Amino acid sequence: MPDAMTVMKGTLDVLVLKALSWGAMHGFEISTWLEDRSGSQLAIDDSALYQALHRMEERDLIAGEWGITGNNRRARFYQMTPAGRAFLKAESATLVRYASTMTTILEARSR
Repeated sequence: MPDAMTVMKGTLDVLVLKALSWGAMHGFEISTWLEDRSGSQLAIDDSALYQALHRMEERDLIAGEWGITGNNRRARFYQMTPAGRAFLKAESATLVRYASTMTTILEARSR
């Protein structure tokens, strides 16, 4: 399998919110969810993920709360806020439209 791709600038927040649309998760769960859903094609840098979580919490897109994981460790669990849901809806539509346009251009046959 080829090397994993890095996440494109400006997309990590949307990917994290999509993961959280399935329910509250801690950082490692978010990372694992994204890796699983991408078929291990995306490389999520831990430091970038935690910076994104802090940034998104400051912007009120997510809310964090301390809790205990399934293996009895303390972790911060995040969930989407109403502002996060609105952001996810708007940005997802934009990214899907962008990806579709890029695919059309890149798969165009020459004359």
